[in-house]
Amino acid sequence: MQVVRAVPSPDLQGRPEISWTAVVLRLPDDGTGALPLLRHLILMDAKSATYKLGLLRALCRAADGSAGLAQEDGDDRVRLPLGLVALNWLRLYLPLTKVGLPQAPGNRRGAESLGFAGPGWQALEAGALSPLDLRVGAVLGEAAARALQEALREAADHIIRMPANYLTFPGGGRILETTRARATRPSGGVVVDGAYLSAFGTMRVPRHLWTAMQRFAVWVEPALISEWMRLMQGYAATQGRTADPGAMAAAMTWSDPVRDVALPRARALALMKGGTAIYCVWSGKRLTSDTLDVDHCLPWSAWPCGDLWNLMPSHRRVNQHSKRERLPSAEALQQAGPAIADWWSVAYLRPEDQMLPVRFVSEARASLPGVSGADAVSSREVQVAMALQRTRLRQDQGVPEWVWRP
Repeated sequence: MQVVRAVPSPDLQGRPEISWTAVVLRLPDDGTGALPLLRHLILMDAKSATYKLGLLRALCRAADGSAGLAQEDGDDRVRLPLGLVALNWLRLYLPLTKVGLPQAPGNRRGAESLGFAGPGWQALEAGALSPLDLRVGAVLGEAAARALQEALREAADHIIRMPANYLTFPGGGRILETTRARATRPSGGVVVDGAYLSAFGTMRVPRHLWTAMQRFAVWVEPALISEWMRLMQGYAATQGRTADPGAMAAAMTWSDPVRDVALPRARALALMKGGTAIYCVWSGKRLTSDTLDVDHCLPWSAWPCGDLWNLMPSHRRVNQHSKRERLPSAEALQQAGPAIADWWSVAYLRPEDQMLPVRFVSEARASLPGVSGADAVSSREVQVAMALQRTRLRQDQGVPEWVWRP
């Protein structure tokens, strides 16, 4: 806050003038300050390829779905794993090149002539991994891990050399600061988690830009898609061909996780068969195979998250007729806390399959805010982060609340 004060002085007749005080308040930036910058970058900034739009959309997807991997970096920046940006980049471009949509004026067929299409990219195009495998928490075997490692290296090098280098403020100066690291080649399989993605380097993003992408992704991303499609249509026209709008729209669609509850359901049924009692986390009622439902605690319709921490047993009547697609209230979530922690422990954190605890922790770190980067992540820590995410969905999207009444 600044206070500007005028000192009274006499006028020509010797009478004192009226004094005044101006108070200038500086409010915290809620992201709206970055919207003019985003508009300039999306619509006005010179582009010789789609790479600037691709980088902005990769950041937008990170802000919307993997904000847990962002770390505070001073007062005006957040720090992201460069591998996360490259992972989203690969996932965005694979469907486009597969159907031959041009990404630059001279790009005619698939990934031909694109700066990031090296051996790793070619392995992905050949089917080493599907776009849905390019996600945080994925567990990859040795061959797939080698292909992804090389593709991420190629994408990260290209991002630093091209779009991150040429995305500048209107008055000059790079917007994104990058630091490159050389990730060691995996000797076996890998888990695509924050530590793995950070090994490729870091990207520092202005805080107001990151906040805008978090809060307004629902508007920012469609603007990016619209301009990206316009560029591809123009490139195709210069090559004497037509880009099919339907094919473009399908290829530009971000593939959300499949709404799949098969794994937690199988875990619950196996535990029941072995004599372990499974209870509804909301009502406390003991469940049977006939009454068991798997609930997305934070509803899929508001936030399509199929992470293990978000999937928990619920009585069918409670899930389908009472809670439905609503957020649990803060009181309901707190009341269910012990039951949720018990379910996580028995279903995910102490199973015979040792990859389930790894997946649980990796997914929680990626999608939830504030989860520690330490090796050990407690159930309490995940619950606190889940409560924070619940509050964000309530405030940002106005998702209706559900209050449990026995």
